[in-house]
Amino acid sequence: MPRPGAELGGPPREPGPRPSGPRESGQPLIPVPGEPPRLSLWLLRPPSADSPAAARLAVRELDAAELRRAELFVRPRDRVQYLSAHIALRRILGEATGCPPERLRLGREPGPARPHRTTRPVLRDPPLPVHFSLSHSHGLVLIGTAATVVGVDVQRTPTAEAVEVCGPALHPAEWRELLTLPEGRRPDAFAELWTRKEAYLKGLGTGLGRSPALDYLGAGTDADAPPGPSGWIVRNVPAGPHHAAAAALAVPAEPIVTLRSLPAACLYDGAAGLPLSAAPLLALRRRDSWTLRWSLSEQDPPG
Repeated sequence: MPRPGAELGGPPREPGPRPSGPRESGQPLIPVPGEPPRLSLWLLRPPSADSPAAARLAVRELDAAELRRAELFVRPRDRVQYLSAHIALRRILGEATGCPPERLRLGREPGPARPHRTTRPVLRDPPLPVHFSLSHSHGLVLIGTAATVVGVDVQRTPTAEAVEVCGPALHPAEWRELLTLPEGRRPDAFAELWTRKEAYLKGLGTGLGRSPALDYLGAGTDADAPPGPSGWIVRNVPAGPHHAAAAALAVPAEPIVTLRSLPAACLYDGAAGLPLSAAPLLALRRRDSWTLRWSLSEQDPPG
């Protein structure tokens, strides 16, 4: 299930007219003392590659590096997924900071150059402190933003055969927990566990350059399981019947989490595009449970 991370960075493109100033769309800006930390999550189902919606995407808002990366995808559906994800990311960050999406400068934290290792993506010279993370897999995109370090991951549920191959690479206690489950439940449980692990590793900034066996992010049912990562809240996110998703936030207290569905029309160029405020609330989480508000369609969005 490991996969290469998205390329970020490159010179900004010439901006088009966009409203300025941050808006009230659930975006975390500056933390308020005494209030719980907040995490905003966005789910997006990219349009089909041959649909009218795909032709309306605001690709002009991407920088040269993102456009080069998009051209490397062989399958049109993967290219449209990547373009949709990065347009969405830029518009969400633009909404949070008040900066036009095409003027945002995306990059990565400095770190040692090591093969197959990356550092956290960052917003260079942000007008407001905002952290973000992006993941996409097989027709679903997840974006997270917060005022502190965040990692997110989404994965399609694997086959039972893939679980058998990848499972031994987990922390020993995690693998023991999975083996206690009926075989039919293992793929879903593995997907939830793996997304928790990848979200945490992306939050650390190591990705899978850090061994999946080092950190315990299991269900806590193994008698010999160690505690989870200190100073982090790691939670699964509702993502529909065919995917699992998770978010990790570098805070000691349980955050307030809002999960929204981003329609493809929020990514259109020009007057045809909808504002981010058109994104319906899918779920709200505070403390121990999610309160579901909307059901995420497994079909392509209209448009």
